[in-house]
Amino acid sequence: MAHKPFDVATKQLVQSDPLAWLRLLGLPGTNAELIDADLATIVAEADRILRVTNPDYLAHFELQSTYKPDRGNRMLFYNVVAYYKYRIPVHSAIILLRKEADGPAMTGRVAYGTLDFQYQIVRIWEKSPEDILYAALALLPLAPITNVAADSLPGVIKRMEARIDSEARPEDRGLIWTTTWLLLGLKYDPEFSRHLLKGVVAMKESSTYQYTLEEGRVEEARRMLFLFGSKRLGEPDARTRAIVDNMTSQQVEQLATRLLEVESWDRLLD
Repeated sequence: MAHKPFDVATKQLVQSDPLAWLRLLGLPGTNAELIDADLATIVAEADRILRVTNPDYLAHFELQSTYKPDRGNRMLFYNVVAYYKYRIPVHSAIILLRKEADGPAMTGRVAYGTLDFQYQIVRIWEKSPEDILYAALALLPLAPITNVAADSLPGVIKRMEARIDSEARPEDRGLIWTTTWLLLGLKYDPEFSRHLLKGVVAMKESSTYQYTLEEGRVEEARRMLFLFGSKRLGEPDARTRAIVDNMTSQQVEQLATRLLEVESWDRLLD
């Protein structure tokens, strides 16, 4: 799975307030926490899985910005494997971040023999901005991509700014604005987004912005290393994955340059 910068930023927001995202899906529960979504060697890493209590279940959701006709089948696969691993009910949902991610295959159900699997679809552009502006801070970056006209965006940003300045911890403000900027990029050109957020945050000076871009780079570097390395050296074991997961993007890229020079993952990591 290719990890774009907004994937990394939104994951941090989910971690900061899992219940907020549960409420976005309209789901019950008094407590929720983001758990390890790596469903072992059976399946690639899923997007987000929340462990919910009272009632007890898993909420698995994917944030999607492009149209993927096979996504329903993958949601069924993730749902079954997550249930197999954790043995509690699993609610599956797709959060579509823009209209380009929608299409005829986004039906919310998959028929397989006698099985009729249903999953939830949330289309962010159909949401009222008011629903998000009054919601938890962790959801505020979604406000500019809701059902709001471009000429109304300055007012939305002003209202976001008022809430962030008065309610957000100083260490969280950079994350919220960086995610806002990244999500705006799904719908508007960079120059418009920069002009809209001008004076709100110096994006390139934001440590969160720099961290997000670095995380995006290292995730993509790992993905490519494992993809091409598996073809030559076989599937990496858990130890190899753990070592690579703790490397910087530069270190991972250096490993990739040596793939053709070694015959095993152990030699590559020497």
